[in-house]
Amino acid sequence: MANSQQKTCPTCKKTHCQKGSFCSKKCHWIDLNRWLTGGYSVPISEVYGDMDEEDFDLSQEFVTIH
Repeated sequence: MANSQQKTCPTCKKTHCQKGSFCSKKCHWIDLNRWLTGGYSVPISEVYGDMDEEDFDLSQEFVTIH
């Protein structure tokens, strides 16, 4: 079934009707590269507010739930 809803590609800003956010695999890979190389980032100061590094337990990377 064809998706007739027009979307804007977040990478090249072209409009498209394809399934997903991107107009092509090229734009998808460009976006992924930006995330992996630090082109996009989430500022930690906004997420955690006034917390200092001492407030975090960085000794464990993952939490195991039993």
